[in-house]
Amino acid sequence: MTTPAHTDQSPVSRQVSQADRPLGVAAIGYAFMGKAHSNAWRNVASFFDVPAFEQKVLVGRDATQVAEAAAKYGWAESATDWRSVLERDDIDIVDICAPGWMHAEIAIAALEAGKHVLVEKPLANTLAEAEAMTDAAATARSKGMQSMIGFNYRRVPALALARELIAEGRLGTVRHIRAAYLQDWLSDAQSPMTWRLRKETAGSGALGDIASHAIDQIQYLTGQTILETSGVLKTFIAQRPGPNGTEDVTVDDAAWATLWLTGDMGGSVEASRVATGQKNSLRIEVYGTDGALTFDLESLNELNFLDATAPVREQGFRRILVNEPEHPYLEAWWPQGHIIGWEHTFTHQIRDFLIAIDTGQAPSPSFEDGLQVQRVLAAVEASANNKSTITAVADPAPASEGA
Repeated sequence: MTTPAHTDQSPVSRQVSQADRPLGVAAIGYAFMGKAHSNAWRNVASFFDVPAFEQKVLVGRDATQVAEAAAKYGWAESATDWRSVLERDDIDIVDICAPGWMHAEIAIAALEAGKHVLVEKPLANTLAEAEAMTDAAATARSKGMQSMIGFNYRRVPALALARELIAEGRLGTVRHIRAAYLQDWLSDAQSPMTWRLRKETAGSGALGDIASHAIDQIQYLTGQTILETSGVLKTFIAQRPGPNGTEDVTVDDAAWATLWLTGDMGGSVEASRVATGQKNSLRIEVYGTDGALTFDLESLNELNFLDATAPVREQGFRRILVNEPEHPYLEAWWPQGHIIGWEHTFTHQIRDFLIAIDTGQAPSPSFEDGLQVQRVLAAVEASANNKSTITAVADPAPASEGA
């Protein structure tokens, strides 16, 4: 077993524009996601064979804070104007870690400027923005520019292994899949207001923030596409303390949806940021005619597998510690049994993106994949606003192949 996405290919042809020098990278955003991505850029070449690159510039709105972050995270310089960075000839890759309301403007401008683009999930705050970004990515792809959305949980080795087992038929025909992403950081009603709780900046709450991960996993693992949904959204804490007094929360705290997929498959997704005691639990269960799989992100090195073809007296879930060199990505890391963590998924993501750029093969998940997730999110919201009426996902696109 080998690392997914391009391992069987040697880097053969780089873009002419940067053939004689390392790829220049700019990252936009230095907070939570900017820190995670910066850590990956700083470490990826120490563990994986990737094309040469340089951490050129980190971009943020506060000059002092972004300069401090750049020095801490290994960037050569900092800047406050992302537009001027896009004009630079020494920048080949733009990594967008800014909040969702900024994704469309920056990504489209970067693609039009001839840059390769990696953008954090969800693709955008609205379906219209996501569609515009996907159109821009398609045009840029025809000119050799690559684009990818950062659904980093595709790079969890245990989930990559789960996908392989499903594709190999070890579960037989998959009948249904459940995904629940639960956090509790908003359980306290006195937790302060943030941009993530305002619809104009966040787009949605738990639905877009974490259910997007769960929805992507449902389609990624099964290779099927969500066609219809029935959804419910709930805001439990309607107001929170803000810097200028109490503010209204305009997004959901939790979301639930029943899903109908191609392949005569059913599914469900649940997401909550008020699930007391759950810190970052993405639990996935897959049930087939010949077996089943379960996974929890809070034990991300473990995959539980049941082989229903074994004699009944021997059946039961068995724990696979996904730390062997034969498991996806793990040939680059530590000896068997030495676990890896959440941050490694971003290193794997950067690795795959760099190799896609180097080989000219389109990376996955694509902006089209991100748009498909966005369409599901929009359908869940539309259903919830219409008393949970079963709602079709507009113009579904097939789930992409690859890692």
